[in-house]
Order: sequence, then structure tokens, then C-alpha cells
Amino acid sequence: MTTPEVLVHRDILELAEAAAARLTTRIVEVQAARGRACVVLTGGGVGTAVLAELAASPSRDSVDWQRLDVWWGDERYLPAGDPDRNETAARAALLDLVPVVASAVHPMPARDGDSSPEAAAERYAAELAGPADRGSALPRFDVLLLGVGPDAHVASLFPEQPALHERDRTVVAVRGAPKPPPVRLTLTLAAIRSAEEVWLLAAGAEKARALRLALSDAGSVQVPAAGARGRRRTLALLDESAASALPPSLGRIASP
Repeated sequence: MTTPEVLVHRDILELAEAAAARLTTRIVEVQAARGRACVVLTGGGVGTAVLAELAASPSRDSVDWQRLDVWWGDERYLPAGDPDRNETAARAALLDLVPVVASAVHPMPARDGDSSPEAAAERYAAELAGPADRGSALPRFDVLLLGVGPDAHVASLFPEQPALHERDRTVVAVRGAPKPPPVRLTLTLAAIRSAEEVWLLAAGAEKARALRLALSDAGSVQVPAAGARGRRRTLALLDESAASALPPSLGRIASP
């Protein structure tokens, strides 16, 4: 796994603005090189703030929104349109404001009808797998965004939960999550680690201990964020409060 690079910003506003600019640049680079780009979104305060900053930036017009594929790393298993769904927040912050192609936006299934969360997870895994002749169970994720919780959870992978032992499936249902709502869908660590770049986002002093563990050699069952790494690059994009417990040996890079 790649060693995380740490970038520290003054506060959550500066962090969100810088992360949005970095995301825009990365999407444009990938589109110039390969035609299409693929990102995986996260929810939470920082993840949504990054999308809002991207939407507000004049540089958003440098992105070819017609050539962008959008997926999610996890979702609360709630009815479609529920304000607590990550999809709902992402659409309000960005996706409803830019000309993305509807068929290229892939929200995780909502709790509608008689479907179980396990069946919903299987459907999303099948959607990720795409055509049978593609030769891969996952798309090429160019950038995968992850918020880090105070307990060092990422996506809906919480410490000591059964989903952290999954080795074969790309998407699983989570029941009994310690953070409400208790039923969720999430990518597994195996799916997360397939991404070219994984960006860990965190702000606030309550995240400081979690970030210290996440950027250490801790085991991923106890510290899920410690197992979230990209194939080519891993970035930890933090504000000063979230980075306050990091040792100098981690090589923090202060923003201008």
C-alpha cells in the first residue's frame, strides 16, 4: 500500500477549498489523458463542503462533466431523497448544478420496496462490475474520497465490524452500525484499495487521535482508516485541528 502524504490546511474552509481545487485538477488531468474520469464521493461535513466549493469555483467549467462517472463509497440505507443520504447532499451541493450525464451517476440503492440491504449491496456490486467482458469487478476509480470519523471509521466500515473481514465482495450491507442510522451499504476495503488515489479528509480536534492512528501501522480491523490506501497515491487532507496529534515523523506539509 502507498504511504500517505499529509497536507495540512488552516481550517475546514481552507481545506474544502484546497481539496476542491485539487479534485478539479485531477479530473481534468485524467480526462486529458484517458477521455473519462471516475470519482467516488463521500458524505459528511467535509466531503459535502468539498463538493460545494467545487460548485462555487469558476474552475468547475474546466471539467468536462459529460465525461465524468460518479460513484459512492457508502450510503445510509434510507428512502430515496432522505436528507441524511449522502446522495441527497451530493446532489444539492454539486451534481444538480453541473451538466453531469444522469446515467453516469451511480447512487447506492435506497430503502424502497421490499428489498433487503443485502440484496441492495449485491445490486450495487453488479452495477460496479459492469459488462462481463470488462475483465474487472470494479471500474478504474481515479479518485476515491473518504471522510475519517472520530473512531477512525471510513465509508461505513466501523472498527471491529464484520465487514472489515470481507476479502472477496466489493460491496456489503452493514447492520448495527454504531453511528445512526444503523443500516448502511459500503464499499469494502478491497474495493477501496483498488482506487488509483485515496484521499482521506478530516477536520476538527475530535478527529486528531483517529488521524494519528489512521496514518500509523495500526491494523485495519481496529482502525479501518489505516487500511484505506490508494494503489498509486494516498493523500491525507486535514485541517490544523485534525492534524494536531500527528508526530513530526509523518512529514506534515503545511499549506501556504
